[in-house]
Amino acid sequence: MQNTRWLFLATVLCCAGAHAMVTPPEIRVVSFALEKPVARAKRATGISAAIENACESAMQLRATLVLPATVRLTSPKAEIDMKLEPHDEAKLSWTIESDAPGECDLKLEVTSAENTARAAATVRVLFLPALEPQKLDYIPEPDPLKTSMLIGAHNCPLWESDKPEMWANLKKHPERTPALGFYSQENPEVADWETKWAVEHGVSFFVYCWYRDGQGGPVKQRFGSAIHDALFKSKFASKMKFTIMWENQTRGKAGVANEDDLLNNLLPFWIDNYFKNPSYLKIDNKPVLFIYVPTFLIQDLGGEANVAKAFDKMREACRKAGFDGLYILGEYRGQDAKVLQQFKRLGVDYSFAYCWHIQNNPTPQQAIDTQMRYIRKTQDLNVLPQVVTVSQAWSGWRDEGSIWKIPPTDFETLLRQAKDFTATLPKEQLGSRMLLLDNWNEWGEGHYILPYREYGFGYLDAVRKVFGENPKEPHVDLLPEDIGRGPYDTAIRTLLEKADENRKLVRKRVTKGKPDPDLIAWWAFDENKDAPFALDYSGNRLGGKLEGAQRAAGIDGNALVCNGGCVIVENSSALSPTTALSIACWVKTDTAAQSNNWFLNRVFAGGTSSGYRMGVVEGKPCFEIPLTDWSHHLKANEPLPTGRWVHLAGTFDGKTMRIYVDGKEQGSLERPGEIKPNAFHLCIGNFEVKHAAFFNGLLDEVKLYRRALTADEIRKEYEDGAERAVK
Repeated sequence: MQNTRWLFLATVLCCAGAHAMVTPPEIRVVSFALEKPVARAKRATGISAAIENACESAMQLRATLVLPATVRLTSPKAEIDMKLEPHDEAKLSWTIESDAPGECDLKLEVTSAENTARAAATVRVLFLPALEPQKLDYIPEPDPLKTSMLIGAHNCPLWESDKPEMWANLKKHPERTPALGFYSQENPEVADWETKWAVEHGVSFFVYCWYRDGQGGPVKQRFGSAIHDALFKSKFASKMKFTIMWENQTRGKAGVANEDDLLNNLLPFWIDNYFKNPSYLKIDNKPVLFIYVPTFLIQDLGGEANVAKAFDKMREACRKAGFDGLYILGEYRGQDAKVLQQFKRLGVDYSFAYCWHIQNNPTPQQAIDTQMRYIRKTQDLNVLPQVVTVSQAWSGWRDEGSIWKIPPTDFETLLRQAKDFTATLPKEQLGSRMLLLDNWNEWGEGHYILPYREYGFGYLDAVRKVFGENPKEPHVDLLPEDIGRGPYDTAIRTLLEKADENRKLVRKRVTKGKPDPDLIAWWAFDENKDAPFALDYSGNRLGGKLEGAQRAAGIDGNALVCNGGCVIVENSSALSPTTALSIACWVKTDTAAQSNNWFLNRVFAGGTSSGYRMGVVEGKPCFEIPLTDWSHHLKANEPLPTGRWVHLAGTFDGKTMRIYVDGKEQGSLERPGEIKPNAFHLCIGNFEVKHAAFFNGLLDEVKLYRRALTADEIRKEYEDGAERAVK
């Protein structure tokens, strides 16, 4: 079997731009994708699939790979027969080769021996032009393209080897797979590939998102490896410029404690580590600094006037360090003149957009027109000069809200319009000399131009065509595989493989107690204390993975210790009952007056009018099923008791929400209408992974039903549990 490192094992029906249909749902195409990040014509390429028998009996299946005329199968045969036990999964692999570059569709058909169950998936594959592979000692020296203006790209440095969860959205979208694979951002060779691809297509600088980790003392960073471990140690570090965008949006952690912290901790760090670096972007001998939320400094520094004074002191400190000042740019993607006027009072020199949010899932042309309208409106306000940003796409980390993408050919149109606009700006303004691209590598959020599986070098070729002084000069777009380099995903691949093992473990079928057809899931946490998963004891295979969580003695067997850790249950349609719902559990805490602390949650940004959650608000048990954003919080009448086990339940019958404490109703709330489904995971023990809004205590016997339990049923469950607790 071919190497399957690019087989992304998400339990989804649709992958890789793969549009999967399952009729009926006994067979599932878990994944269907290329094994390499990017394919070339006239070169062997592996394509893999994972097929699941999703029913409770064994099945004899046949999988058939269907290829277009331009693509040849080299091994094995197109049809593969297999027998799968209940909920077992088979991994299949074929080797193919395309005779010519271009896009084509590859199809997978799966049928049962009786032809009673079928599944199908289609994946669109781009084959880049053929290139004879060679073995080189290292990446060839970049040949920078001369451009008509400075072109920068926002660079999102989240892709570190110990954070595989950052790639989660690519499990649903393997068409986004970078040409570097699921790379480790801290690798200097990765930085050299990025530099080579950038400068050879006209991108002359990166704007790295820069994260501080803690305020009021010596500077500590998060996600700093892209600059310090990769860029600074890379061979081609001098071939392009870089700058930073201060991501100060996390209150109390990523900003500054006061002016002294800004001027004597943060600024000296920037000057010594970045501004004085020969590769740092300086225009008119002024370092260029981007700030994500300038207005947050108003609270940090005690008022607008204090921010303006602090910015002046920063510029003076830069002059003392040998520069002619400091350019400060503030992020804003709206068209409210009052915001820009406030920026001006703060002393911000220019506005810029990190990205453009465009509503209502626009077409490519609508996305182009809307961006240009925003850009022109910003200029027409005539408040603060701007540096133009153009956006390629957007999806959000969970495909929430508006989703859109501008293909490379249309992106070229947008670039030409933006270039023409910048030519109308006053020549003394930065906006006439530089333009920003959104984004180089925001894979999870859905905007990126770095070479990747779906469009190859298409976006960078568009940049080259529009801004290059001699864009038609011949050049070769190399991939790591072309010269025998890579892979760069070793560490992340290992973690993903482990995650896949855990995914199989959590789907184990286990039962406890009497069967209940309305029970969606039952998490009892009764596994071994060191088990990395929590099984679903309803028999429905909806177990979850432990994220930094532990177990302790519970009301029955073990319980989940809620001190910041949690259990994550991957999305399933079963987790989205629409007409009725009940949640029942046992909790124990010694911490009174908890507020906004959650132990079961499926309400997240991008879907705050959907899902459900349960926790403690203002010291009282709280049950929420939103109808509109963050609406319909039902709190119990009394505070949550401490120092003992307490039974909590919330029910919804399609009209009324009710909350119960120790078997007694303690509140009701009218809420007519269905529960809005979503595609989020379920978090047990916390609001979200590593979130501050976690319940402080123990959690046990969490049950989720697709109907509203009666008051008698809840009282009986409480009495049974209370009896065990006494024993």
